[in-house]
Amino acid sequence: MSDLEYRTALTRTWVPRCCVSDLYFSFLLHETYADGCYSPVPDRLFDGACDYGNESECGDGVKRAIDEGLVKREDLFIVSKLWNSFHDKERVEPICKKQLADWKVDYFDLYIIHFPIALKYVDPSERYPPGFFVDGEKKLEFSKASLEETYHAMEALYEQGLIKSLGISNYVGSLLLDVERYAKIMPQTLQIEHHPYLVQPDLIDLCKSRGIAVTAYSSFGPSSFLELNMQRAQDTPLLLEHDLINGIAKNHNKTAAQVLLRWATQRGIAVIPKSNNQSRLAQNLDVCSFDLSKEEVEKISALDKDLRFNSPTNVSAHTSLALG
Repeated sequence: MSDLEYRTALTRTWVPRCCVSDLYFSFLLHETYADGCYSPVPDRLFDGACDYGNESECGDGVKRAIDEGLVKREDLFIVSKLWNSFHDKERVEPICKKQLADWKVDYFDLYIIHFPIALKYVDPSERYPPGFFVDGEKKLEFSKASLEETYHAMEALYEQGLIKSLGISNYVGSLLLDVERYAKIMPQTLQIEHHPYLVQPDLIDLCKSRGIAVTAYSSFGPSSFLELNMQRAQDTPLLLEHDLINGIAKNHNKTAAQVLLRWATQRGIAVIPKSNNQSRLAQNLDVCSFDLSKEEVEKISALDKDLRFNSPTNVSAHTSLALG
């Protein structure tokens, strides 16, 4: 098996391990997203979500690439996520179909429960994406939908063929164990914040013991959050400038970013680094052409501070939750 990909358990769906695009932020121009999804980069995975506010634009780029023969639909691995406001079982299928229409495709390769948080429903005709607050400003209201109810609605999407794989995100170990109690189809992947400042070895080991693939977001730690003016990120030494990381990068004639990504992929964790720069996308794909030594992996892992950036306690709830 190529080191660029692995099979997730149960559904045997191919997932790129070194992914080239992560569509986090909604304040870029329409053309930036459309062109980014169109550009001829091989082995492409697009990690999108309702809450990123750019799925229609990304869909324009995907459609253009397919229509012009640049790629076939089966060449792409398109991921989207169920936002917190649509956890009620009767809301799951309609919003998934809307997101599919935005992407101009008829199935998602992977559809993920974005957060284990159920918020009050906001009609897409009223505001989309709905964000975290029910009034769009500061009023927080929860739904009574249970995680089990939402998960079974996700399983129904799988049974209908609207999604090829089912995933969860930002779940802790106790919630993952709870999923085992009621799931007919176990999640194929868990997407989590993962970098040398937040290694989460016990959670990763739990996933591996269950055959659940782990996908890391925010692989560069605080750098991913500086654009949001997060104080905790500003107060934390940047991993991309860390002496240890840069020393290892120099030894391998690689960039600090490539070392951080290889630290994850070499330990069996998929990565989804965000970039709309073509040269950096190419560098991201070139993170499996070298191996770190066991000692280097251990030194990087020893930077662990159990430091989480994507938490509602760090910044405003909407800004924080929009990142994962």
